[in-house]
Amino acid sequence: MRKRIIIVIATFLISFVICFLYVDFIYQFLTNRSGEKLTILGPTDVLTIYMRLSAWAAVAITIPFAAFQIWGFVSPALTTRERQVTLMYIPALFLLFISGAMFAYFILFPMVYQFVLGLSNNNFQLLITASDYFSFMLAFCLPFSVLFELPLVVLFLSHLGIVNPYRLAKLRKPAYFLLSIISISVTPPDIISDILVLVPLIGLYELSIGISRIVYRKKLEREQITPG
Repeated sequence: MRKRIIIVIATFLISFVICFLYVDFIYQFLTNRSGEKLTILGPTDVLTIYMRLSAWAAVAITIPFAAFQIWGFVSPALTTRERQVTLMYIPALFLLFISGAMFAYFILFPMVYQFVLGLSNNNFQLLITASDYFSFMLAFCLPFSVLFELPLVVLFLSHLGIVNPYRLAKLRKPAYFLLSIISISVTPPDIISDILVLVPLIGLYELSIGISRIVYRKKLEREQITPG
């Protein structure tokens, strides 16, 4: 266990150093949605912001390595079939996390950011600090990165027998209602923005039901008693 923790920490530190060397590219990429140069309030802000960006990028890089080390730790207690199944979670975990972040950043964040700025209605002199900009971005994009993990979570719970497609189907209406509230809450007050968020979220839920149905069917086939 200690060795695996050291590997994860080392991966993070190496990733952090590499990201810090290229932090200017990361900064330019993430601020191209702001439409203007951001403000800092002191010389130490530059170092603080660059370190935060490097740390965020390093965490994203470390996620699959950490997941692999966790798998390596628990795999001796698993059967061959369980090892194969859990090993598939590692790339899926990373890809879904990144997909959620990209969906939020490229599609939703520009709309919400411009809408929030438009609320000033020229009544205020806008002075957006880099710290506030990145904090707002992270607080907005991170939840969608987590929401995009829903199919993977359902797949895992289905393998454990905690959920099945029938339970998920019964929860479809309350789930749709909850997803509608989420989409309305995080988007500007117009129907187009609401639909742009709601449709992918509903698609994720339906994908989760489909995944659960496949796992449940295979589980029944394995448990079926064969003659003789």
